[in-house]
Amino acid sequence: MNPTLNKSDFEDLTTNLKDLAYSYLEKYNPSKQQLKVYLLKKYLLKIKGTKSKKEVTSIIDEIILNLEKNKLLNDEMYSDSKARMFLRRGYSLNKINQSLRNKGIDDKYVKQSIEKIKEDQIEPDFVSALKLCRRRRIGPLRPESNRELFYKKDMGILARGGFSFDLSKRVLDLDSKEFKKLIKII
Repeated sequence: MNPTLNKSDFEDLTTNLKDLAYSYLEKYNPSKQQLKVYLLKKYLLKIKGTKSKKEVTSIIDEIILNLEKNKLLNDEMYSDSKARMFLRRGYSLNKINQSLRNKGIDDKYVKQSIEKIKEDQIEPDFVSALKLCRRRRIGPLRPESNRELFYKKDMGILARGGFSFDLSKRVLDLDSKEFKKLIKII
């Protein structure tokens, strides 16, 4: 085997993967894990080289370390921005926690993001539950005649949203006028 051929093949692969990483970073703001999975999939599906999976994984890890060193990839900032975005959408703290963990974020960054939310917001879960009710038009936004019929269904929607039973009950028992006042404050 010719070592110079092998070296040029290695350099071509790293160049291709770096180019893919940069183009992905231009379009999206991924976590380290998302970028790693993306590059590995691209290698296995598009490039289809002769390298083993371990070699390719080590090359991808080097690329990711280089991107982190150059501050183009940062899981802490990613975690904070995603947590704030999820909170605006009406996610509970439990659902934010689970979503960030599914994205491959380290536990320490997830805990830091949730602590920042708790410091900045007053009862973030209550506010998120109100937003979810407004978006799905459930609970206090239903006509009075239908509220009892759909109470169990609304409770299920809030439970799947990651809200506790007590909080869900508190939100669903609000009067429609009081609910509208709270929504205006938010």
